[in-house]
Amino acid sequence: MLVVGLTGGIGSGKTAVSDRFARYGVPIIDTDLLARELVEPGQPALTEIATAFGLDCLDGTGRLDRARLRERVFADASGRRRLEAVLHPQIRALSRQRLAQLTAPYSLLVIPLLAETGMTDWIDRVLVVDAPEAERLRRVMARDQTDEEQARRILAAQASREQRLALADEVVENSGDFAALDRQVSTLHQHYLTLACSR
Repeated sequence: MLVVGLTGGIGSGKTAVSDRFARYGVPIIDTDLLARELVEPGQPALTEIATAFGLDCLDGTGRLDRARLRERVFADASGRRRLEAVLHPQIRALSRQRLAQLTAPYSLLVIPLLAETGMTDWIDRVLVVDAPEAERLRRVMARDQTDEEQARRILAAQASREQRLALADEVVENSGDFAALDRQVSTLHQHYLTLACSR
């Protein structure tokens, strides 16, 4: 099976793109969703995070307080590296497990931090979702109910646009024109089916 790694900076519109591929019946594995599974109460990763960052990273019900943890790791690069050391190996293992269960010509593996983690060794194509920085900032502030300073910190903590584009086999431009997005995904779907059939 052809594995396409979908990536893009925060606010670029990765979900809008992956949702459109899903409409064609393409299996989608989203590593952000896997990360959420891994930090559910009772999961070892949650215990490791609480040990590394303190119990104040949990809410009153023992669940991960994402907003509090986000503030801490984006204000401290060493904290971000500690969190990644806990989660990334487990996300990689669970991704491989889920991919092995699929039967399809190709699948989409959504990896927001693909450029940062170097997880390109086990995917066949890299699809980058790109959008202007001003549009990405606007989306992040609206979605996360955060201010511009915090949104800029998050963007700055990620790989640069140039680093992501350097990895790209294909690029989707997502400036907010949904009709254009639909056309790009339709073309790419046919492209990936052709590639998958020629393997």
